[in-house]
Amino acid sequence: MTQKFRRTHHCGELSENQVDQTVTLCGWIHTRRDHGGLIFIDLWDKNGLTQVVLNPQIDQLAHQEAQTLRNNFVIAVTGKVRARPEDMVNPKLATGKIEVYVDELEILNKSQTPPFQGWDDQEVSEALRLKHRYLDLRNARLLRNLTLRDQITRTARKILHEQNFTEVETPILTKSTPEGARDYLVPSRLNPEKFYALPQSPQLFKQILMVAGMDRYFQIVKCFRDEDLRQDRQPEFSQIDMEMSFVDEEELFGLVERMMAAIYKETLGITIETPFPILKYQDAMNRFGCDKPDLRFDLEIVDLADTVTGTEFKVFADVLKNGGQIRALNAKKSGEVLSRKALDDMTELAKTYGAKGMAWIKVNADGLQSPITKFFKPDMLDAMMKKMDAEVGDTIVFIADAPKVVADSLAHLRLDIARRLNLIDGKKICLAWVTEFPLLEYDEEQKRYVAMHHPFTAPMAEELDKMESDPGSLKARAYDLVLNGNEIGGGSIRIHQSEIQQKMFKLLGINKEEAEAKFGFLLEALQYGAPPHGGIAFGLDRIAMILTGSASIREVIAFPKTQKATCLMTEAPSEVDKKQLKELKLKFDLS
Repeated sequence: MTQKFRRTHHCGELSENQVDQTVTLCGWIHTRRDHGGLIFIDLWDKNGLTQVVLNPQIDQLAHQEAQTLRNNFVIAVTGKVRARPEDMVNPKLATGKIEVYVDELEILNKSQTPPFQGWDDQEVSEALRLKHRYLDLRNARLLRNLTLRDQITRTARKILHEQNFTEVETPILTKSTPEGARDYLVPSRLNPEKFYALPQSPQLFKQILMVAGMDRYFQIVKCFRDEDLRQDRQPEFSQIDMEMSFVDEEELFGLVERMMAAIYKETLGITIETPFPILKYQDAMNRFGCDKPDLRFDLEIVDLADTVTGTEFKVFADVLKNGGQIRALNAKKSGEVLSRKALDDMTELAKTYGAKGMAWIKVNADGLQSPITKFFKPDMLDAMMKKMDAEVGDTIVFIADAPKVVADSLAHLRLDIARRLNLIDGKKICLAWVTEFPLLEYDEEQKRYVAMHHPFTAPMAEELDKMESDPGSLKARAYDLVLNGNEIGGGSIRIHQSEIQQKMFKLLGINKEEAEAKFGFLLEALQYGAPPHGGIAFGLDRIAMILTGSASIREVIAFPKTQKATCLMTEAPSEVDKKQLKELKLKFDLS
């Protein structure tokens, strides 16, 4: 660009304060309107729009050039700022009270007709948007999303630096330590038949940093998991990752709460209440059916097993006999909303989570309405209704099944009822800690215990003696942070003693040889004065999705992948040259 076209202002910055000043603007032509002698152009950059005016009486050459201009051309203009006539003021624009009369114009680049206008919210398929992401990213909504994401990371860095954290980068090419999701593998040219793995998290490195005496570490880091994708997952994602030495849960919670409060204040101007409430895992499961409950509405699960013991209703009796549960929700004042069709739809929803069906009772002014009331004696029905705090207009829904099925079904029915009854206040912010998770889960398929979080989470100190005698009852010093029904972060106090880590591996069916092969460097490090330590990692993409009100994390990532883990813009992943495969000593077996 020539010296005379050095930009003086962005397109969204000018106001009446610059009237009569000569300015230079650079940007893209958003719209062009030819009104006879005058040509009006809305010039765009990421800061906004400014109307520029080309008048042949001022500059005949510029006006002639303007005849060739089309939308999406990149231009530079120099001219004088003028106040718009009162009847021409555009209150919808930040620059709507002024316009720039052009003295000089230069076309910096032309543009073909694009497949869609990125500035506008159009009915364009997501595939087309992702194919031409550079156009899509011109949309004001996506620009706001990425700007807010930037505010989140800047605020997190500021708070953590104030708390004496050091930002440290950890390796991207590392060792495969499969104990979780599937790794992305990278072949090594210099070490034939050996592979690096892209990190699923910096977990082991940040623990080793604590052994090194780093004391407080953080980084905003890319992580990779080769797993089936959902709406809120990507094969590569970003974490706000941190670790601290000589820390307990209370201190860590306080620091995180300050960070989250600052993020809300800086990004949305909202003050959130701290400290956040703490829910024990089992309480969350009992009351809400899941470990990431949406606390914006009051609708809790009620256990009816004791109330219906001795029932003649065969479905309930068989469930109780086989060690199952009978639990219910009371959809208050739902009589008109939960029609028979709605109840049938809810039954189908419950079935998708393993339930064999869903029973229901409607409380009408003239009595109870349900296909199942005939199987219960009046006194048992009265006891059930009393336990459920049932009133006229309420609908009680029941699930009777194995505990996991009951929990999963009622957790999703709870959310479905809340949506149908408009119980969720979209402006409400409910953050809560969930603590005291089980340390282990038993995997029926593998016939062994697996770690509920990861193998490096410490058990409760007072339960260490149960590691050999009763491992299934162990509770973990693990914690998740939940926001409006979404897990946005998770962490734990770690195992910092080598012998306890060895016991943990043994519980998980990892023998000494396997532990040494996979995690030997960690076990060795723990023998050289590892301090007590703990940490947490936050899903940056998910936090940005929630704070922007987006339906998918693809809306807060500049260049996201599809649900098939492909990039439509670059067409990655792609085939590579056979020469590269030969250098890596790789060949495909297509048999």
